[in-house]
Amino acid sequence: MLKRTLIGASAAAVAVAGTVTWTVTSSGTTATTASATGPGAGRVHARTLQEMPSAASGGKTAGLPAAKTDPFSLVGVTWDRPRDELRGKVRLRTRNAGTGAWSGWRVLEPDLADAPDRGGRGGTNGLWVGPSDGVEVRVAGQGRTLPAGLRVDLVDPGARAATPTPRAAGPDAATGMKLVAATSPLTAPVTAPKPAITARAGWGADESIVRNPPAYDASLKAAFVHHTDTGNGYTCAESASVIRSVFLYHVQSQGWDDIGYNFLVDKCGTIFEGRAGGADRPVHGAHTYGFNTDSTGIAVLGTYTAANDAEVPGVAPSKAALDGVAKIAAWKLGLSGVDPTAKTTLTSNAPDGTGGKYPFGQDVVFNTISGHRDGFATACPGVQLYSALPAVRTAAKQLTVPALTATVTGAKAAGGLYYTKSTATVNWTPADGATYTVSVDGTTAATPAAGASSAAVTLAPGTHSVRLHAALADGTASASPVFTVVADTTPPVISSQALSLRRATVNSTAVPVSLTWKATDNALLGSLKATSPIAKTFYTTTTSWSADAKPLATQSWSQTATDAAGNATTSAISRYAGGISEGSARRTGTWKLTTTKYYLGGRGLYTTSKGASASWTFTGRTAGLIFKRASNLGAVLVYVDGAKVGTLDTRSSSTAYRQLMWTRAWSTSGKHTIKIVVAGTSGRPLVGIDGLVYLR
Repeated sequence: MLKRTLIGASAAAVAVAGTVTWTVTSSGTTATTASATGPGAGRVHARTLQEMPSAASGGKTAGLPAAKTDPFSLVGVTWDRPRDELRGKVRLRTRNAGTGAWSGWRVLEPDLADAPDRGGRGGTNGLWVGPSDGVEVRVAGQGRTLPAGLRVDLVDPGARAATPTPRAAGPDAATGMKLVAATSPLTAPVTAPKPAITARAGWGADESIVRNPPAYDASLKAAFVHHTDTGNGYTCAESASVIRSVFLYHVQSQGWDDIGYNFLVDKCGTIFEGRAGGADRPVHGAHTYGFNTDSTGIAVLGTYTAANDAEVPGVAPSKAALDGVAKIAAWKLGLSGVDPTAKTTLTSNAPDGTGGKYPFGQDVVFNTISGHRDGFATACPGVQLYSALPAVRTAAKQLTVPALTATVTGAKAAGGLYYTKSTATVNWTPADGATYTVSVDGTTAATPAAGASSAAVTLAPGTHSVRLHAALADGTASASPVFTVVADTTPPVISSQALSLRRATVNSTAVPVSLTWKATDNALLGSLKATSPIAKTFYTTTTSWSADAKPLATQSWSQTATDAAGNATTSAISRYAGGISEGSARRTGTWKLTTTKYYLGGRGLYTTSKGASASWTFTGRTAGLIFKRASNLGAVLVYVDGAKVGTLDTRSSSTAYRQLMWTRAWSTSGKHTIKIVVAGTSGRPLVGIDGLVYLR
């Protein structure tokens, strides 16, 4: 438990180490974080984007000329306010650190949907570019302003192993952290026999008070040993009562989802299942703040502080209790092939300033069997239990045997899990005289014939533990690490598809539009593509696409989403892109004709008469007005269906034709009239119009 937290000089040092300092200047000075230290630590460099000469479209432009930088592998553009919309295009190119070659220009998309509710910064998606040492950035706005505080953020992950992404499982009630997997050093995989485990029903868990279903990690890398610090005056007959008390305290007093520990062991060596979700599965616990991901928590009932502790004297753990810890740790780690005497690396998930022992994102090396105090500033599991952990590791190692080598086919591997619609095949190299079985969730599901090297299993929808077992010719037994296989028959969902006009340049063959949507899956979204009107592949997290519609034509805007198991869904909307020329508008006042190739159809209308008007009536669900823009052009008043909705100034620092400047959308298609009235702006009354476009 999070008891007897160590305070004083050491805790203060941790707080200082977790401080994050940003220093960003207008000259593009690199900014770094102090949240990760030591060899191979990662960091972030930031360069401020400077205002640059405007693009031909007349929009404001910012950027960073080609520049050498410190090493980085991921890049994104951010700005001060998370809800400010960046209307325009963000492009960049990077220099390969190994070859010195520059990449082609790449586009980043604003990612407002993922902005925090409060605080933080707005930003684009982050782009993985591999080891790089140079960058050039251009942000071309579609209007006169861009979000304040634009900068390019260059992320150096450090010289550490890549971390796979687990299946999303939401935040943990006790930590509030999103689950992120960590990696372990490669060691020879081992396995151990399963000990007797008293199920939750055996100690009287009241399942009705469990707040949320269990969450799962991608794998298991370490076991953290705790003491419950509940005292030592209990008998083994009272162990179930003690555990129920801890359970109630965690859930009803502290508001956790469930008991925090994955397993508990009493002084007689009895092992109890803790948090629900399956003893043989990587259930995400709430036991070691910052390191609950890819770990299991084993708590020994009792208090094991120093015997001379002035506040809470403890006792030495019994041999039976230590043996119980060794047995459950060896078996549980063996499900992932982890050696109980090895080292492993986990990443701190505790946000800076929230009390974690290590800064957020810092990789930390642990023994695969560690004490709570190794991951958090606490005295747990007590000095007497902590000092016994080397012996526990040795005892656990003695219980292990080399794990069987097996592979899974017929399922897609992603983030440490396997995904299939219903079947998966386990493969192995058979040993002489050995017999094999394949279990699913602890029950034998396949008994292949002698000499077989594979077996297929059919899985019901859900997440399953699949494992190969062998009875060897010498009378010993072994097993493979557990494969977590997700059987999924539910296709993804594409919802909220909408096509709207986009403020950009219109031409005779293209009307600028934006397609937006939301793609989700109950398990893991594998791919997302547009199939019409053109083919395009998106990131699975992408929610918008800046494209062009064909004028005076109906097009299908179709997308296909496929999940990791291979289930696919297609969703499409059909829209007609129409237009009405300026010459077809109903006009009042004096308008003059101008003919030049820069207008749509080679002609446009202009006027300096205050009060002159032009109106268009159409049937559609969104419409936009097209203007010429220049430094000497003025404003118009805009009316929709007879009601004034605003004033639009067509002035721009540079001249641009065919500019779709103003748009309006409705929830359904209908008949509407849009009218402009020349405002007669002082010193620049001139207004040039080029028609209206709409979608229906």
